[in-house]
Amino acid sequence: MQLRKISLCLATLLAGMTLTPALLAADGPHANERYVMVSHGADSDSWWNTIKNSVKQAGEDFGVQVDYRNPPNGDLADMARLLEQAAARNYDGVAYDIADYDVLSKPAAKITAKGIPTVTFNSGTIEESKKLGAIMHIGQPEYAAGKAAGDRAKALGIKSFVCVNHYATNQASFQRCKGFADAIGADFKSSMIDSGMDPTVVNSKVTAYLRNHPKTQAILALGPNAAEPTVQALKQMHLNGKIYFGTFDLSPGIINAIKDGTINFAIDQQPYLQGYMSIAAVVIAHEDKTTDKDKIIATLKANPKFQMRLKEYGLVPVYNADGVSSGPAFVTKDNVATVEKYAGQYR
Repeated sequence: MQLRKISLCLATLLAGMTLTPALLAADGPHANERYVMVSHGADSDSWWNTIKNSVKQAGEDFGVQVDYRNPPNGDLADMARLLEQAAARNYDGVAYDIADYDVLSKPAAKITAKGIPTVTFNSGTIEESKKLGAIMHIGQPEYAAGKAAGDRAKALGIKSFVCVNHYATNQASFQRCKGFADAIGADFKSSMIDSGMDPTVVNSKVTAYLRNHPKTQAILALGPNAAEPTVQALKQMHLNGKIYFGTFDLSPGIINAIKDGTINFAIDQQPYLQGYMSIAAVVIAHEDKTTDKDKIIATLKANPKFQMRLKEYGLVPVYNADGVSSGPAFVTKDNVATVEKYAGQYR
C-alpha cells in the first residue's frame, strides 16, 4: 500500500511534464557527460523547434549527451519542478531560461548550490542571470528589441497598435510590448490582447479587437503562435497589407507572409545561437573547470565546428562585455531569401 502511494505521488509530480530522452547518445571521450536544457516552451509553440535542433547539434559537435526538458503546457510551476529534478540528477551542466524570476529563482539556486555550471538564455535579463549565479546570459534584450520595432513604426507616423501576446505569463512578452508602445507613445496595457495559443481563439480575439478599434494602425505579434492566426484574421477581413504588421521570430508561415506583404518585418533573435551556445558554454565550463565567461567565449569562438554552423546558417552572434547577444535582427522582403531556407529549423 505504501509503495502504491509513492508511485501515485511520483505520477502526480511528473504529470504534465515532457521528459524528452537524451537528444544524443554520444560516443567518444566525453560520452558519459550529461547536460540538460530546461525551457518554459509549450509543446504547441513551434518556435522552440529551432532551439531543440541547435541543442542536438551542440551535443553532436561536443560529443556529449544532452536532454531537453519542458512543461508541455508552458506551466511555470512545472518548469520549477523540472529545475529541481535537474539539481537532483547532478547533471554536468544546466541551461535554462528565466521565464519568471520569482517562480524559478529558488529551484535554480539548488542547482548552483551544487556547483553545477549554469547558463541562462532566452527569457530574463543579464541582471537576473547574475543574481542566479549563471556564467552568462545568451539572448535578446527584449525591451530594446520591442523599442527598435516601435522606432520603425514611429518613422512612418504610426501612433496606435495592438500587441498580440500569446504567452502573457512570460515577463519578456510585456517587455516587448512596452518597448514598442514607448517608442510610438502609446499605452501598452490598453493595447495588448492576452490571446493564448489556440489559433482559433487568437484569430477570434484579433478580429474582435480590430472591429472594435477600426483605427488601429499597427499590429505587433510576439511569435508564430500569435502571428500566423493573425495573418489569417487579416486575410479574412481583407486587411492584409493595409495594417502595418510586425512580429517576433520566424516560421515558414511568417516567411510566406513577409513575401506576400502581409507582414512588414520579423524580429529574428537567432534562437539557434541561444540553444547551441548555452549548451556549448556549460560543456566548456565543465571540461575546462572554469566559470570565466571570457575564456569560455574565446574557446567557443576558436571551435571550428561552431564556426562551421555559423557560416552554414548565416548566423551572427554579438559579443559584448556581458557575454553574448543573439538579436535583434530584422527580416524584411529585402533579406528574407537569405533566411527562408532554414526558417523554423535553424533560423
